[in-house]
Amino acid sequence: MRIAQVAPIAEAVPPKLYGGTERVVSWLTEELVRQGHEVTLFASGDSVTAAELVPVIPEGLRLAGIRDHVASTLVMLDQLHKRASEFDMIHFHVDLLHFPMFQKLFHKCITTLHGRLDLKDFHPIYRAFPDMPLVSISAAQRAPMPKAVNWHATVHHGLPPDLHPYNPKGGDYLVFLGRIAPEKRPDRAIEIAKQAGLPLKIAAKVDAADAKYFRDTIEPMLKHPLVEFIGEVNDAAKRELLGNALALLFPIDWPEPFGLVVIEAMACGTPIIAWNNGSVPEIVDDGVNGAIVDSIEQAVDAIDRVRRLSRRTIRHSFERRFTVARMARNYVAAYQEILSMSDKPSQTARTASERQRAIAAPAPVVPDAGLLLTQQPAAAAK
Repeated sequence: MRIAQVAPIAEAVPPKLYGGTERVVSWLTEELVRQGHEVTLFASGDSVTAAELVPVIPEGLRLAGIRDHVASTLVMLDQLHKRASEFDMIHFHVDLLHFPMFQKLFHKCITTLHGRLDLKDFHPIYRAFPDMPLVSISAAQRAPMPKAVNWHATVHHGLPPDLHPYNPKGGDYLVFLGRIAPEKRPDRAIEIAKQAGLPLKIAAKVDAADAKYFRDTIEPMLKHPLVEFIGEVNDAAKRELLGNALALLFPIDWPEPFGLVVIEAMACGTPIIAWNNGSVPEIVDDGVNGAIVDSIEQAVDAIDRVRRLSRRTIRHSFERRFTVARMARNYVAAYQEILSMSDKPSQTARTASERQRAIAAPAPVVPDAGLLLTQQPAAAAK
């Protein structure tokens, strides 16, 4: 299959430091190539891939100091549109700017929504272009969206099994890894460590939008002797931090769409202590690979529980559910489903009432499969 992967251009693919979506795009692209597909990656010029790279800009925009990415993204989409006939399937990872430009090509397009969907500001475009096939990265991510959208599948993220080696021993410190932001609640992580009397390593970036929060709220808390702030880390440092940790703290205070660091910790055999928000109940098996909590007190109590969990079992839960091979197979199944429907034009001309009935039915949850297909009336009629 000839597949175009369209990446965000904030970071290189894979990113040099922080960058969740770009990492997923990289893993997916390389695995599709490995599985024999002809893949073209539209991304920044400092990306590294076995696919054909279309370098739409010289380097990732964030580290280049460019804050507004809209203009460069539109240039990339224009280049892609001119080459659209070269591809059997075009897979977007860039939110929603492409919807109007590719409206006549929805029969060969799919868009994975990687971010939060509870912000009403963006809902009008989903209502205006309801035929774009969409993929969610968790079932929970879908909840706030308008009903009349074309959810095609839920595909959980997956990563290469050798990226984060299994560490059977772990260590004696807690780790918080990701981004300093109010919704990520690093303050909770610090309080958990203080109450538990355990060291905490914080490896996180600070975006310009969160600089005041970091300066006013988090920076004063870093003076505690148990807390070590490391800043952004590369993949090698991340492996060491996660693999040698007693547990990953994931104290989120928002509807997290997935939480990539959670499965990265699982790959190392490191248990997770996570707040019961967003996708957490889909990803974390309480008592198997971590603990799901609702308060700082519960999180402190959970430390002894997760200390007793089998790290080998945690690694096995990753291998069973969250590998890149599984993710790629599920995306290929989604591509094939869309292409099989494109031969029947009437299937894409559903009325609003038909779509409403189709989307209103909840998708079945298949915990180990990672792919949840929501059957549309057209698919059922095949």
